Amino acid sequence: MMDAFKGCFCSTKTSKLPRDEDPIILASETPFSVNEIEALHDLFKKLSSTIVDDDLIHKEEFQLALFSNSSKQNLFSNRVFDLFDAKHNGVIKFGEFVRSLSVFHPNASEEDKITFAFRLYDLRQTGYIERVELKEMVLAILRELDSTLTDDAVDSIVDKTMIEADLNGDGRIDPEEWKDFVTKNPSLLKNMTLPYLKELTLAFPSFVLNTEVPDYK
Repeated sequence: MMDAFKGCFCSTKTSKLPRDEDPIILASETPFSVNEIEALHDLFKKLSSTIVDDDLIHKEEFQLALFSNSSKQNLFSNRVFDLFDAKHNGVIKFGEFVRSLSVFHPNASEEDKITFAFRLYDLRQTGYIERVELKEMVLAILRELDSTLTDDAVDSIVDKTMIEADLNGDGRIDPEEWKDFVTKNPSLLKNMTLPYLKELTLAFPSFVLNTEVPDYK
C-alpha cells in the first residue's frame, strides 16, 4: 500500500512554498529545519496533485496514497486524515501537513505523541475513549493488517485494556488515565516515531501500515 510514497524526494528542485506557510515559522513550531520543510513541500506537492493539482490534499488523494485505491475506506485512516485536517474543512493544507507530521519526528515530545494517539482513539471527540470506540479501532487496525481475530479475542483485548486503563471505573478513559496507561505500556507509542523523518528519506507516514493490535502483557 505504501509503495506509491517511496522515493517521493526524487526532485532536486523545490517548488515555491505557499505564501501563508512561511518555512521559518513552521521550523520554529516543529522539529523540522527550514531545508527539511522545503523538502517536505516536494512530498506534499506530489500527494496534492494526484487527482487535482490544487496544493491541497483531499481525502481521496489521501486514500489513494495509502491504498493505491481512493475508494477503499478504513476507519483508522479516515481518523488520521481528520487529525491532519486541523481546520476540519475536508482538505489538508501544507502547514497542517507539516505540523501533523512533526508529531512523528524522533525529536517530538512524548507528550505530543500521547496526545495525538489519544485523539486518534477518541473517535467521537468527546474528550474520552469509550469501550465502543476502542473496539472499533481494534477492528479497524485488524482490517488494515488484513488480519482477523475471533469476537472473543477482540473483546478480551478491549476488556483488558479498559480494566488496566480506566482507573476510576467510569467506563471510559480520560486523558490522564491514557497518559498513565501509555507510560506503563510504552510499546503503544512505537509507531508514533518515524526515524526516517530525521533524515527525510521520506515515504508517507507508515504508522497506518505498521500499526499492530496492542498486546498488553
